[in-house]
Amino acid sequence: MMNQLFKSLLLSPVLLGMVAAGTSAQIYQSTSQPAPKLTTDPLIDTPKKSTGALPGRVMFVSQLQPTTPVGQANRAMAQVTSVSQLSDVRPTDWAFQALQSLVERYGCIVGYPDKTYRGNQAMTRYEFAAGLNACMDRVSELIAAATTDLVKKEDLAILQKLQEEFATELAVLRGRVDALEARTTTLEKQQFSTTTKLNGEVIFALAGVLAGENALGQDIDRNVVLGDRVRLNFDTSFTGRDLLRTRLQAGNLDLFGPVTLTPEGSLRFNADSGNQVGIDALLYQFPVGESTTITIEANAGATDDFIPTLNPYFDGDGGFGALTHFGTRNPIYYLLGGSGIGISHSFGNVFELGLGYLADNGTGAANLPFAKNGLFNGPYGAIAQLTITPSERFQIGLTYIHSYKTDFSTAGETGSNQANFVEFTGLPFSTNSYGIGASFQITPGIVLNGSAGYTKARSLGAGFRGDADVWNWMVGLAFPDLGRKGSVGGVLVGMEPKVTEVDGNLQAALSDDPDTSLHIEAFYQFQVTDNIAITPGLIWLTAPDHNRGNDDIVIGVVRTTFTF
Repeated sequence: MMNQLFKSLLLSPVLLGMVAAGTSAQIYQSTSQPAPKLTTDPLIDTPKKSTGALPGRVMFVSQLQPTTPVGQANRAMAQVTSVSQLSDVRPTDWAFQALQSLVERYGCIVGYPDKTYRGNQAMTRYEFAAGLNACMDRVSELIAAATTDLVKKEDLAILQKLQEEFATELAVLRGRVDALEARTTTLEKQQFSTTTKLNGEVIFALAGVLAGENALGQDIDRNVVLGDRVRLNFDTSFTGRDLLRTRLQAGNLDLFGPVTLTPEGSLRFNADSGNQVGIDALLYQFPVGESTTITIEANAGATDDFIPTLNPYFDGDGGFGALTHFGTRNPIYYLLGGSGIGISHSFGNVFELGLGYLADNGTGAANLPFAKNGLFNGPYGAIAQLTITPSERFQIGLTYIHSYKTDFSTAGETGSNQANFVEFTGLPFSTNSYGIGASFQITPGIVLNGSAGYTKARSLGAGFRGDADVWNWMVGLAFPDLGRKGSVGGVLVGMEPKVTEVDGNLQAALSDDPDTSLHIEAFYQFQVTDNIAITPGLIWLTAPDHNRGNDDIVIGVVRTTFTF
């Protein structure tokens, strides 16, 4: 098979002309664009390079492959039976006339449908030699097939003379093809897998509190920390349209909550495992028909695996885009996560319905067969979202989430201590959340994102029966390709989850947040190369923990992301 591949390369004057000129021939065309985790995607997400696509969603392996293999291009070629049809070849000497007669008699050169070599120069000696070699091979095939009566003696004499004239070029081309065959054979023997691809993301981050007081009104130590998060994705496809993703992760960056004493401003890329490697995500995604996709989450599942979060250029799952949990996506999405199933169904190009059920495999231990655990007898969350895309520039989503939780900080900490019910950790809460999100591309270089969420939380703990209303909102502007292609500038302002009303017996231990804290975040993701991005940014929290008695907190971050 490889001999046939390289023989086809030899038959193409264009490709061999490129080789002779010293350029690298690629089997696949390169493509731009990460999460995301893929991409993201949600699970890596790599590398989310500032596109209008939803950065967090898992995409089929077939969608992630380069789009135009050389084999397809070759199949699209049309047979050209005359050298004179190739408009960029100049018939200026005897060699051209001789080859022209051979081509027309034996049909041994293949060109492109537009009848050119798609270049700005006349045919080079190497290109000519490639065409000559094709005719020599064709004549050899005819002789080997015992059809010698079709090959004239004068044609053999012409071939011999042309071969002598272009002996040097023919030797160079054949030498290069032999070298490529040897290298390809080595790569085939050493390849990782025929069905699995390895990709990864490494984050180094400098971060520290630059100013402010914690939620108790005490000064915060001005310590700068250096942390990391490492992800390795093994993406396997068995049909070309499905995806089995196994993600390994390690990290040593903790939340700032123990210092600021509030969940507000928590960084999205925190992963405090002491750099111990573990399986962070495991899912299998496959299509059912042309419009439906099913995602089975075995570990650390999240809504963005199967439902768009409607926050392009910000939702990069920590590696790209916004720096914080709050800036990444609407906080209500964090109310469910773990093991379960997600379904996405498209109704044409405008409507998409997403449904999901995830049982908490963190503190709830959905994988343990004990009382008040498991898929259906412990903490869980269910989501339904209708996403409407009236045009390529505008998208809006309506979200409903129902959850039963005993810990509100398992997936992503946002909001005040009151809004996370930190004093009630371990006690059950039933919540109903409603959200709306939208994204509008004002111009190719300006994208407006916005979201709002409302949660009605009901305490089910003995002696603390009651309800609490929790609100949040966010507006952001993204500036793709700012200063450099692939780079992104972003600024957002919003209110992290805030308790606005409490009733029932819950009032005995929980009260309204007294004031309103604003979350203001700005970052510039500078794309150094296709695989390296440096993102400096600032997070400013006014009235931390929704209490104006606390001085504003300012957090500085420099995030460097490597993808491969």
